[in-house]
Amino acid sequence: MKNIIETKQLTKAFKHETILENVSIHVQEHTIYGLLGPNGAGKSTLLKLLTGVFKANAGQIYYQEAPWQSKNLKEIGAMIEGPAIYPNLTARENLKVLATLLNIHPDKIEQVLQTVDLKNTGNKIARHFSLGMKQRLGIAMALLNDPKLLILDEPTNGLDPLGIQELRELIRSFPDQGISVILSSHILSEVQQIADTVGILHNGQLGYEDKNDKQEAHLEKLFMDIVKREGE
Repeated sequence: MKNIIETKQLTKAFKHETILENVSIHVQEHTIYGLLGPNGAGKSTLLKLLTGVFKANAGQIYYQEAPWQSKNLKEIGAMIEGPAIYPNLTARENLKVLATLLNIHPDKIEQVLQTVDLKNTGNKIARHFSLGMKQRLGIAMALLNDPKLLILDEPTNGLDPLGIQELRELIRSFPDQGISVILSSHILSEVQQIADTVGILHNGQLGYEDKNDKQEAHLEKLFMDIVKREGE
């Protein structure tokens, strides 16, 4: 199976602080890649590099086996550091604004609302949405351009157990729809339950990358070993 996106020796620094150092990840098509790491590990920075928000100091990003170009953003959907929604607009209105900006046919709005189960929100404005509804709206916005790659930064952060379960089932459905997913989280159990491949990031370095064997105890030991090793 080929990689939809990968990095080679990616490094990012701000002034004199190195945030990422020689990070090489490999995300296969039609799978869920779980990027696991504690807060401050560099996960959001890596995702911003993959979406062109930041530019790397060194290293390369490849999209579908060719050097990453800004035109690839047409095939990438992302929700990084929370959903970028207008609180005084309804779900449909939020999507209509984005569809207009991206020159996307309005028919797509109803499709993504159906996908994330927000079709029946009517005139309720986003400010009055639950946290889970806001997260699903953010995902709907990321799906609006029919992405081949969906990047989700801590999508279950702050949700109650029911909201986590609903969002987990939604994310699991994407590979069957032809969408590859990168999911970042600092929660071991979330990555263990949902990811096909796990990458563990700590102090800006990738300490581990391999298939997920779905064993939480194994993943926890790997994670703790990497944290201890990096701390020595």
